[in-house]
Amino acid sequence: MSHDESPTARALLLLELLQNNPGITADRLADRLGVSERAARRYVGILREAGIPVESTRGPYGGYRLGRGLRLPPLMFTPTEALGLVMAVLDGHHDAADPAGPVGSALGKLLRALPEPVAHPAEAVRKVSARGGPDVASRPDPDATAALVQAAAAHRRLRLGYRLGSRGERTMEVDPWAVVVHHGRWYLLCWSHTRDARRVLRVDRVTTVTALPDTFEPPTGLRPVETLEEHLSQGWTYEVEIVIEAPVALVTRWLPRSLGRPEPIDDRTTRLLATTDEPDWYAGQLTAIRAPFRIVGPPELREATRSLGRRLAEAAEGLAPDETFD
Repeated sequence: MSHDESPTARALLLLELLQNNPGITADRLADRLGVSERAARRYVGILREAGIPVESTRGPYGGYRLGRGLRLPPLMFTPTEALGLVMAVLDGHHDAADPAGPVGSALGKLLRALPEPVAHPAEAVRKVSARGGPDVASRPDPDATAALVQAAAAHRRLRLGYRLGSRGERTMEVDPWAVVVHHGRWYLLCWSHTRDARRVLRVDRVTTVTALPDTFEPPTGLRPVETLEEHLSQGWTYEVEIVIEAPVALVTRWLPRSLGRPEPIDDRTTRLLATTDEPDWYAGQLTAIRAPFRIVGPPELREATRSLGRRLAEAAEGLAPDETFD
């Protein structure tokens, strides 16, 4: 130990010695620091003044040790591990990007403790738009997700390999506008140059990501979550039209955009336009409407709603008069 070490360096070395050698004696501390025992005790006092709990025990077996709750193990994550951790948090907490919330604050502290090459892509993923809680959806590859998020932030065009299920795989060039987490599913909102149209891709189906030299400008005023939900309500088999006896502002509060596009008929009435492949599922979502409504079409949705109503009525009639639920 060099005797010309600065007081700050000695204090940091003392903290390391206490972490690695619980119960270390004053004479051993003095020897490792290259100072007298009295000076070693003075450095212990400096740590205590800084709010670090240093406990001492007298007697032949006494010494110094750090108090409970201070020491943390070294954070040694690979980039993929860090990305996977951030993605898992986002799956369950859509407010993970909010530094003011408890989850966001804790995640921020974790990322600040990681080396820059590991923390940078994880921080980019943390800032994706999210809505809703976890679902049974499969989580995408962390490295591919990070590449998509960073390309969106840098406005960099991409060439993607995209799995089409039983139809094989397609190569496409896209402008990645945003990555969005919606009810546990990860989506890429983008402009496809292959199709010359706006597209929503499932991130878990992206197999390869290659950055291209071209850049792009995303749409002005883009709201990724709202745009995704509007897209998810379009392009399915059955065309839905529902007239709701409530103003459009209330309908918008009751129903997410993924269930359709509300349009005002007048100040008190709203028309909901959507498409769906699953009338039975869609009928169940209509229970969120807190006002009288009429299903204009399709007939499949009307029948699904009748069936749901019968099941609910039968379930209600099966309850004894004195049965209640907490």
